[in-house]
Amino acid sequence: MRADQIPAYEQEFDRNGVDSEGKYHILTSHQVQIPDGSGFMNYVRVKPASGDESYYYREEVNKDQIVLHYTMGYLKGDIATLTQPNYHVSVPFVIGRNGKIYNLFFSGFWSYHLGRNSIGGNTERSGTIGIELSNIGHLKRQASQMISEGNNIYCDVSQIQYYQALDFQDFHFFATFTDAQYESLIILLRYLTARYEIPAEFLADDFRYRAFNEVVDFPGIVSHVNYRGDAKEDIGPAFDWNRVINALS
Repeated sequence: MRADQIPAYEQEFDRNGVDSEGKYHILTSHQVQIPDGSGFMNYVRVKPASGDESYYYREEVNKDQIVLHYTMGYLKGDIATLTQPNYHVSVPFVIGRNGKIYNLFFSGFWSYHLGRNSIGGNTERSGTIGIELSNIGHLKRQASQMISEGNNIYCDVSQIQYYQALDFQDFHFFATFTDAQYESLIILLRYLTARYEIPAEFLADDFRYRAFNEVVDFPGIVSHVNYRGDAKEDIGPAFDWNRVINALS
């Protein structure tokens, strides 16, 4: 899918609640006050119309860390993947490129999101809160076009608002995030850090893009690559850490 087609694609999901696999979801809008009194957070509760809840565990656990991901997909597919029945791989929050915060289950519950062989253990780190930003991830250049992992055209090389040329792991181009995503992520992080008393602390530059064993003891906000190293690339080098850090400092 081309980047300039994504707004209409996300609007269609907001209208009918149907994901890429044809599953129908009930969408309800909510607003909650941020516990520190700094404002309100708007979000959309996404609940499968079938009533299925088997993609997460209704077990409330203490939360001590937030882990940022990107989906390597588009919103309808993101929702479909993260609500697979009996799969138990999901996160409570997905942020669309439109900036909407989609809530898949109560953030005190948990589901697997770090993956097998993650540092500290996939089950043992149930106290982490996963946030997925809808983003296609790494790209490759092919003549005058930028191509996604699925060999689909994402944008023209001239459309530099949609990607950045950055070297990371074996990749050289990455899709950018939208202003609306940053704004919503900042609000969501304010809510979660206040709600669960998680420090709004971030890794130093030299730890930000690699895995390290001490990540399990870091009280703050990290990303998937810190748990999986070369096996994962998210949240990627196109993510503007300083924008988020400055907003939360």
